[in-house]
Amino acid sequence: MLNQTSVTAFLLLGVTDIQALQPYLFVVFLAIYVVIVVGNGAVVLVVVSDPRLHLPMYFFLGNLSCLDICYSTVTLPKMLENFFSTHKAISFLGCITQLHFFHFLGSTEAMLLAVMAFDRFVAICRPLHYSVIMNYQLCTQMAVTVWTIGFFHALLHSMMTSRLNFCGSHQIHHFFCDVKPLLELACGNTELNQWLLNTVTGTIAMGPFLLTLLSYFTIIISLFSKTHSCSALHKALSTCASHFMVVIVFYAPVVFTYVSLASGSSMQDQVAAIMYTVVTPMLNPLIYTLRNKDVKAALNRIFRRRDDLSIFRAHF
Repeated sequence: MLNQTSVTAFLLLGVTDIQALQPYLFVVFLAIYVVIVVGNGAVVLVVVSDPRLHLPMYFFLGNLSCLDICYSTVTLPKMLENFFSTHKAISFLGCITQLHFFHFLGSTEAMLLAVMAFDRFVAICRPLHYSVIMNYQLCTQMAVTVWTIGFFHALLHSMMTSRLNFCGSHQIHHFFCDVKPLLELACGNTELNQWLLNTVTGTIAMGPFLLTLLSYFTIIISLFSKTHSCSALHKALSTCASHFMVVIVFYAPVVFTYVSLASGSSMQDQVAAIMYTVVTPMLNPLIYTLRNKDVKAALNRIFRRRDDLSIFRAHF
């Protein structure tokens, strides 16, 4: 990726320019980042260490938690640093790198949520064939596929953005480097970049969302046609509730940001970006641990083993 301009750095103006608020925001976002790392790290630990959770659903959940840790790490540490920084600069290479990993992990998460919806579809609509269809090889292939597509989708954006000419102000009215605010600073023809953002990114974002909705629509139709007991219907739908809540929390701000025609430097876009880069990774482990009995039971077993080990060491 060759930089054809003389720009060497950008200035990230952040979420606010009110100095009095920045120490408080630092504390809030630092606490959120700790919750994200600890919460999602606990989910990954439980999924890896507990043999009872070595199932396709939890394999994908572990991938989602790993994604959320990395996703928030792309933006939050730089945001926290800038709360106490006077110049708030990010190098050109650093900006393009941040843009790349932001789109890499974001698009991967969108596709992974669709894969998780497919897993629930097979589990509910094809229960007798679930273990045959959702075998280890297929689960691994789907996970590798979404990570690979996400990487090359982001590489396309980072390469095209790095070749733009930038003139005038180098101030980015955002707390991280993204395509939309960078296009605001570019001079020359950006039609191809706009097309990539609207068409390619829009397809990668909305395609999995529509597939997810289709999966849940098929699940509901199948359940109503086969299940006449309200309790059985509620039990079946409850297995999808956690995932559907995560889908809604993730896609609501994404749809607002990339489908709307609002400027990439607007305050509305920053609020939406905070939702899917900060709030969503924090809520995901809470949603799954509070609503999933298997995850809660696995966490309790880990804590009991730790307590038993402490008692054993105290006696010896």
